[in-house]
Amino acid sequence: MRHYFIQFTLFIVLILLASNAWGNEASTASSRTVMQLQIDGAIGPATDDYVGRALKRAESRSIELVIIRMDTPGGLDLSMRSMIKNITNSSIPIATFVAPTGSRAASAGTYILYASHIAAMAPGTNLGAATPVQIGGISPQDLKDKYQDNKEPEIKPKQDPMKQKIVNDAVAFIRGLANLHGRNQEWAEQAVREAASLPASEALKKNVIDILAINNDDLLKQINGREVQVLKQSRRINTSQVQIETYEPDWRNRLLSVITNPNIAYMLMLVGIYGLIFEFSNPGAILPGTVGAISLLVALYAFQLLPVNYAGVGLILLGLALIIAEAFQPSFGVLGIGGLISFVFGSIILMDTDAPGFGISPSIILSFAMASGLLLFIVIGMALKARTRPVVTGLEEMIGMQAIVLNDFERRGKVIFHSEVWNATSSVPLYKDQVVRIIHIDGLTVRVEPITKTG
Repeated sequence: MRHYFIQFTLFIVLILLASNAWGNEASTASSRTVMQLQIDGAIGPATDDYVGRALKRAESRSIELVIIRMDTPGGLDLSMRSMIKNITNSSIPIATFVAPTGSRAASAGTYILYASHIAAMAPGTNLGAATPVQIGGISPQDLKDKYQDNKEPEIKPKQDPMKQKIVNDAVAFIRGLANLHGRNQEWAEQAVREAASLPASEALKKNVIDILAINNDDLLKQINGREVQVLKQSRRINTSQVQIETYEPDWRNRLLSVITNPNIAYMLMLVGIYGLIFEFSNPGAILPGTVGAISLLVALYAFQLLPVNYAGVGLILLGLALIIAEAFQPSFGVLGIGGLISFVFGSIILMDTDAPGFGISPSIILSFAMASGLLLFIVIGMALKARTRPVVTGLEEMIGMQAIVLNDFERRGKVIFHSEVWNATSSVPLYKDQVVRIIHIDGLTVRVEPITKTG
């Protein structure tokens, strides 16, 4: 009996060990996770923050792969380069996937695609047009005429040296990224020098991308078992039985995305300035000053992340100062109109970039200009009315005002005006508490005449 009991016990232990081993294997298989990020729209500080935080999270959890689904017209150079640093220094393989159909990886998106360990596109997508936007004075057609047989074009001395430097720097950067993962360096250079573009199918043929995939499942199926170089070490990707986990932006990233919108930052700056002006002109109001201070600080934080032209900021401040000066020292439009012109011109040149999605909307500039113009019109109107109004300050203000007789008197006596006792003269007898009108002032003596009589 005891023998059977021992055998039964051993059998149960073996079952438990086997089930535990199977559970660990299943847990290991199911623990392989692919993190998916989504980039839609222009690339800016918020995008950089989102990708950077996601990659740190992926590394801390030993994620198998990160997929960046991208559809972008381009963006800021500083944000793009920061993202590329995060991608190339990541210990997790990163696959950038231009999807769904109809998406694009233009300008900055092309650089990010080249920097990724795996470059993939969906059918009906395109990439390219990677010419730095700051060199807008160079005609792509002029460069194309010079650029033949994949050779370096001749740069004429008359060309702007600064534009040359920007182009050459961008070419060296993208060729280095292409070399990092063995992709087409020649076409990468054309994308910069000629603003060349390619559809997905052509990009695959020219070794610009690695994979043409319909969707995520197709992408994971094609890259399963693929070897990539991660931090100069070969790594085989295992995407069988993985779970896709979408990493959404948190509240901090959403807030950053809102305040780094140039239109929002611009409005916050103006609200802040006007709020502080109202508070200084009406001390003790508190609310305008509080709202203004917070808005201005948030705007300044956003501006230090954006490519701001500080000459534009200076012109805006000068314009507002002139408009305010018009209110306190009316010049009948000279200061105000000059301020309005300065304000509009400063707003137009405020953003020092032509990157898509990072300009100030003309409608917003027009709205604030009209509001400032309306304020200016009101101030000028008030100044003109004040000019035609008779002087009512000083002693002249007393003429026509009413006073009260202090005691009975016939020719000379005293009256009370604004709680002050004045010497008074009258051509008729007056009585205590009688209401009189001041008709003349002679030094500290007023001449009065009766309005009513009290007994």
